[in-house]
Amino acid sequence: MEEFKSIKPEDIRENVFKLIGTDWMLITSGTIDSFNTMTASWGGLGVLWHKNVCYIFVRPQRYTYEFLQEHMNFTLCFFSDKYKNVLNFCGTKSGREVNKIEKTGISPRETESGSVYFDEARLVIECRKIYYQDIDHRNFLDARIDENYPGGDYHRMYIGEIISAMEK
Repeated sequence: MEEFKSIKPEDIRENVFKLIGTDWMLITSGTIDSFNTMTASWGGLGVLWHKNVCYIFVRPQRYTYEFLQEHMNFTLCFFSDKYKNVLNFCGTKSGREVNKIEKTGISPRETESGSVYFDEARLVIECRKIYYQDIDHRNFLDARIDENYPGGDYHRMYIGEIISAMEK
């Protein structure tokens, strides 16, 4: 297995629109003994409050939401195309009902600060929560956005300060 090397967040060379929107990512929170991961294709990377940050969106009914609420850190893991089936599985099955790690065969590892990532990833971004806010449909300036929420199950947005990044 190829080894990870630490990089500065500003040295991430990949197109973030492709990384998140097309390639997808696993959002993982918890400890190596108790965590959950989910696939996401909404989010972003940037600079806010003089910090390198990511922002992610998780619906309250997702199992990963419980871990994000309980823990300060989380990771974003990006994979090569050959893992698209793993990402699809982790996005369509709940960790409450199935052991995603057992079913997919991916290998959880622990960062120095105790966050969980996967050895098969090609890029890992570790974050510490610094802000959250629930999406409020009354603030949509384009009413069509509400079509993404037929059940009224609005996401919670988390902003995380990027505390480390690794790539293969």
